[in-house]
This record gives sequence, C-alpha cells and structure tokens, in this order.
Amino acid sequence: MKKKGVILAAFFATIMLTSLAAGVFLKSTPQSQNEVTTTGTPADHFPDAQRAQFCGSGDAKSTTFVKEYTIPTVCTNPLAIVTDYDGNVWFAQTNTGKLAKFDPNAKSFAEFDNPLWPKNGRSMIWGIDYSPDGSLWFTDESYDSVWRFSTQDAKYQRIPYPSEGNSLPQKLKVDGSQIIINDFTGNKITFLDPSQSDDNLRYLNLPSPVNGSVTGDFAIDTQKNVWYTNWLFQHGGVLIKFDQESYRNSIANANEQSLPPLDYIQVFQLPLELLTPNGMAVSNDGMIWLADTSSSAIFKFDPATQQFTQYVTSDPKISTYGNSTGLIKSPISRPYWIKTNSDGNLVFNEQTANSIAIMDPKSESLIEYLVPSKNPSWGDCDPDSDCGLAQVFDFSMNGDKIWFTEWVENNIGVVDTSVALPFGIELDSKDISLKPGESKNLSFTISPQQDLSDVSLILSDPHNFLNVTSSVSVPFQLNANTPKPVDVTISASDEATPGTYKVLLGSQIEDVSISKFVTVTILP
Repeated sequence: MKKKGVILAAFFATIMLTSLAAGVFLKSTPQSQNEVTTTGTPADHFPDAQRAQFCGSGDAKSTTFVKEYTIPTVCTNPLAIVTDYDGNVWFAQTNTGKLAKFDPNAKSFAEFDNPLWPKNGRSMIWGIDYSPDGSLWFTDESYDSVWRFSTQDAKYQRIPYPSEGNSLPQKLKVDGSQIIINDFTGNKITFLDPSQSDDNLRYLNLPSPVNGSVTGDFAIDTQKNVWYTNWLFQHGGVLIKFDQESYRNSIANANEQSLPPLDYIQVFQLPLELLTPNGMAVSNDGMIWLADTSSSAIFKFDPATQQFTQYVTSDPKISTYGNSTGLIKSPISRPYWIKTNSDGNLVFNEQTANSIAIMDPKSESLIEYLVPSKNPSWGDCDPDSDCGLAQVFDFSMNGDKIWFTEWVENNIGVVDTSVALPFGIELDSKDISLKPGESKNLSFTISPQQDLSDVSLILSDPHNFLNVTSSVSVPFQLNANTPKPVDVTISASDEATPGTYKVLLGSQIEDVSISKFVTVTILP
C-alpha cells in the first residue's frame, strides 16, 4: 500500500499557510520540540510541542446556536461525518482509522476498533456516506482504499481502490446501486459496484479530459448527470458534465458499439477568478454551485445560459485569524465543501472564517454561524487570546441540525438552525444599475429582536472595481424592536467591467452574521 498523505498534506498546508501569512508556520522549531512522551494514545503521532496544535487547545464550547462535544479518545483528528436514518452521527478518525457514533439523544459516543487498520497508520478520510442497507462507506487516501463498515455486526471490510500511479480517493457518495468517488490526484471519477467482493472487483474509471490536473468534488443532478471539476492549483480549470445514463444505455445495447466515456461529457471553462473549486452541489433549480477555497466566494453556474455568478461571504472575524503581527491585510474565508439541505438551501463551511454558512438561493440571503472553539496554533494570535481555527472541514445535515467535525480540536459540533436569529435584514432595493465611474446610494434596515452590543456591518464586494461604503460608525448597539436604517454607497470605478455582480450587505455580532445580496449591473 502506498502512502499519499504527504501529497494532500502539502496541498492543504499551502492552503493554510497562504491564509495565515504568519504565526506558527513561520517560527523556527527548536530540536527540543521533537521530543515525544509516550502516552499510548493517538497523541503519540505528534511531538509534545505539537499536541495542542493537533490534538486540541481547550474544552468543548457552546454558543446560542452551536453546541460542541469532546470525543472521549484524545487526538483522533475527526474528519468525514454523516448522519444515518435514525439521526445518529457517524464520523471517521484520521489518527486511528476508526469510525465513531454519537447518539444525540443520549449524548454518548461509541468508537469501533478497526482491526484491519495498519499499526500506527494515519489517513485523511475525506469521504463518507450511509447506505440504505445499514453500511457506512468511507475513503482512505493514505492506503488507496475504500472501506465498508456494517452497523449491524460492527465489522470492517477493506476494498483496494483501483489505482494507477498517484491515486487519492477523496469524496464518496452512495448513489443507488453504485458508489461514486473522485480520485483527487489520480485525475478520474470512479464508479464502484457496492455488491462486489475482493475477488470480483467491478468499476468504471472516467478519466479526466485535462492532463496534469486534479479531480475535485462531484454532484449529481436530477437527470443523473455527474458534474465535477478538473483544475490546477490556483491556475483555474474546467467544469465537466458526464451524461452517465446515455453512456450506460449505449454499453447495455448489444446491437450498438459503445463509445468511450469521454464522448459523453461536456466541458465548461471556469471563470478566471475561480481558482480552487473544492466543493460542489446542485440546488433544486438545477444550478451548479462551486466553493472556491482560494477566495471568500461560492459560484453559481447556470447550465442553460452557461454563465457563472460569484457570491461573496462576509470577511472573517479577527478572532479567527488574530493578526498579532499585522501582516494579514486581506483575510479570506475559504469556503471548502458545499451541500444542499432538505429545504433546498446551500450549506458550506468557511475554513479560515471558522464558520458554517447557510445560503437561501431563492431569497439570496446568507447566515454564517461562528464555531466557538478556536485553536490559536492556526492563527496569528496573541498569547492567551481567544483566537484561531478549529479546522472545520466536513459537515452533515439532519433536519434543522448541521453536524460538523473539528479536525484539530478533537470535537464534533452541531449548529441548531431552529434557534431564532437575534435580528433580521431588509433591503430597500435588491437591484441597482451603475455606469463605470458612477455611484449610487441605497439602504437596508436591521431589525433586532433583542438588545445587542458590539454590532458591526457587512459590506462585501466581489471585485476591486466595486466599492461599498457606509457613514455608520462601528461597532454600535441595537435596542430590541427598534429598527436601525443603514445608508450605503456602491461605487463603480472607471475601469469597471460590464456585467452582473452580487454585493453582500448585512450585519454581525460575534456568534452570527446575517446578510443579503444586492444585484449590481454594470452597464456598457
């Protein structure tokens, strides 16, 4: 078995380093910091000096909207997470190779030993899904494997992943009678038969049309088309549509000669500003959504018009990155994975904003919940400050709950979206038009349901040629049931490119940010 952890680790270390610009990554490591005190726990994977950084920096925390739970075993590095049909929460431990279950009613954990896991093995387990037969399937990038875990008898089965060279099975989805996996560095999409045995491995590999790229996350639309991306790190790429139904119909018809899989794909060039499309989802209206980990934006692709639209998030709160050295001039939120929930809303994590976000694509409104645990080793933090990142990578929805893992805090957590929001946002206009060099005023109203202090504004624009300002001094206070109007000015520079853009307006307190998008049309 070939270990690929260093490959993905290098990529994500680059993501983290470029987002922080300062802090622990830039400090020299004395030789004494390589000392390891044996504990007989997963913490032994790390030198003593790194255990707070990777194993957790404090106790589980809670806010009005978020509740965290500490995993009984220390330093498991939880990653992929999913909920079953009974509402139980299952997650994978990258430091142990185990699956664990959390019962939300009993608030109890159960961890299941994996006797097939290599001794002292570690693997970034990015993908997991629950099958109707009660099985859990998950990927294993270090050992080129797909695993099946039976929830009935608590037994594991390892299935070698069909690899040729530098494979890295990443995200995974159980789709009817097949399992779909993206091979991140192997540059392909793999379709596996879940009824297979080790002696009769059946699979289809869909190769990439772009040589030298990586294959990102995928999503399936209502016509069973598989959408995925091929891209080069921070050099852009393409969005791909694979008509799997037509392809399978062609090979099932013995009277016709089937064509290669690549003959059933369409390729769409990604916009230049979309550099790292990790996550992907399909909304109820058929739109394709991409999360860009190199920016503070998600993108919508309309298959009918073949047009992309960029939606920005709010800026990360200073409590997530700290900026003790003052080197971080333009912090970004780095949306990572994106999914749709049962209400048709989009849910995505903002890695370097330490947040879980929910966007309603119909009303074009955005709610961002701050995760309370913050590991200072992943930020430019002052000593003893409440600052840093829990490295929230994966999440899963169940009703009005969003469950997530904290990779470096050894916690799982849940966002309760049924909790009433402390204020609302209403725009006086959702659309404005500007000529290059022109400015226009508009306003929005903050309607608080309770007294609030330390309130600030969200004024986010997607391009340098747009600028959003307000004369309102921040921070400010809000009194319950006393609406506060906010006047803003949106300006387009003389070099503004004609087109349609989304500007985000709203307000935030430490635990939650609430905002709405204004459509700005730059006229020729």
